[in-house]
Amino acid sequence: MDSPAELIRLRLDIAYDGTEFQGWARQPRLRTVQGELETALATVFSRFGPGPTLTVAGRTDAGVHALGQVAHVDLTHQQLASLANSHRTKGQKPESSPEARAVRLAKRLNGIAGLSSDLYVTRTSLAPPGFDARFSATWRRYRYRVADQGAPRDPLTRNQTLWYPADLDVDAMNIAARGLVGLHDFAAYCKPREGATTIRTLQHFGWEREPSGLLVASLQADAFCHSMVRALAGASVAVGQGKLPASRAVELLRAKQRTAEFKVLPAKGLILMEVGYPDDAELATRAAQTRARRDAGLPDAGNLG
Repeated sequence: MDSPAELIRLRLDIAYDGTEFQGWARQPRLRTVQGELETALATVFSRFGPGPTLTVAGRTDAGVHALGQVAHVDLTHQQLASLANSHRTKGQKPESSPEARAVRLAKRLNGIAGLSSDLYVTRTSLAPPGFDARFSATWRRYRYRVADQGAPRDPLTRNQTLWYPADLDVDAMNIAARGLVGLHDFAAYCKPREGATTIRTLQHFGWEREPSGLLVASLQADAFCHSMVRALAGASVAVGQGKLPASRAVELLRAKQRTAEFKVLPAKGLILMEVGYPDDAELATRAAQTRARRDAGLPDAGNLG
């Protein structure tokens, strides 16, 4: 058995429609993204004992979608070697390099019966030294999609868009959004979790009305606490409808208490678009810094978006 120091780390880039998933994290008797992928991994490496487990950049809630989720998995040399192409044509050289075998893992996972089309591994690759999908990440970027009264109702995107029965003022929503950017305690915009901090750096938050009329929010932060994106979007929508002054959204942030003055929006409009990482030479340092911050009770990069 390979020691931890001898394991080979692979990066997985993952996309999924979250409609039929009960979130990322494995749960008994429930369909989750982690559960489906780890079951597929156990099938791929069935002759090597218990299947490997995944570490994810950020767990997503039930119903939340992803186009740019990132995870990593550690394999033994024997497991990686088993990914060599066994169906090559006559005269074709075997895919003997670790890089080629790492790439093949995506095809194997996507080809397993039961790995539904609402979950797709877009890429697998050898991770650079020091890479940790969770702790090396420097930011996560989400989008939230709203079709207000004036926007078209597209049934083909109904599972990724909130249909909202009112006209929304995007300029007012952006005033509120800009007032929430920065390093703050977002307790008013997070569902409390025991032992978890609500201090975050919201690096970007803005709304745009696309040519179709659809309203799309873009939010980026070092990490997001539980239900934070949907709460921020909900406060913005309340401002856009005229139910909440933009200044009040900032006042609530400073009050650091949950409120019923706005509604947390449903998960269906939320999409994890991308996870950002530093240059390869800085990955290990970033991971060590993030772990140290977690141990000190400061923002944990693994919290929910």
